[in-house]
Amino acid sequence: MEQIEMLWEFQQADMEADAFESEIKRSPNRLALKKNRDFLLEQQNAVKQMEEQIAEMLDRVDVIKDAIERQMEQLKALQTRLTETPPDSLEEARAFAQDAGKLVGNIQSYEAEMKRIQQDAGDHERQQKEIGVKYAKVKAEYEKQKVEYEEEYKEQVKALEDKRAAAQEKGKDIEPALMERYQTIKKHCIPPVAKLVNGQCGGCYMGLPQVTLRNLKSGAKIIECESCGRMIVPL
Repeated sequence: MEQIEMLWEFQQADMEADAFESEIKRSPNRLALKKNRDFLLEQQNAVKQMEEQIAEMLDRVDVIKDAIERQMEQLKALQTRLTETPPDSLEEARAFAQDAGKLVGNIQSYEAEMKRIQQDAGDHERQQKEIGVKYAKVKAEYEKQKVEYEEEYKEQVKALEDKRAAAQEKGKDIEPALMERYQTIKKHCIPPVAKLVNGQCGGCYMGLPQVTLRNLKSGAKIIECESCGRMIVPL
């Protein structure tokens, strides 16, 4: 059998193995397993993000408590000063009132912020619980799918190995340079070898130059399509 015929038969077996490998990757069980795995990872990341946000909230609450305490101390000091040294004029009384109002406003603002943080923290905790329920359900389903798919995958891998071995057997006597060229073309063009069909490349169906066709008639066994780069064989 000539190199050109061996290459063609190798390609048939090689393409069959590739198609089967793609079929494995598109397996419904594999896709379902991947979907649940991605969901679990997303939920883990979501919970982690919430935990970080809650930690930031707690830190902010501590800061607010300290700020409220300082404002309360300043307000108490102002009240003490007001009692011990009453204002002598309306202007001083207004200044005292303005300072006290500012402190009270700050305290109310801090308390409102703390209330919002507490509400947000409560919302996060509820979301975490909801995620926990969904996570547990999907995790149980995922573990079951994983066991079933592993058995299926073992059989598929064995079948793929057999197909790859059959392809290698057909290609064992092909010249290394020709096989290397095949693998290089395959990286950007599948299948890498096409038949000559009515003066056209059987891969991209573009017409071949007359000089190329004359080379084939002159005895060239393999040429490459100038349009797609495939090796063209006159079978």
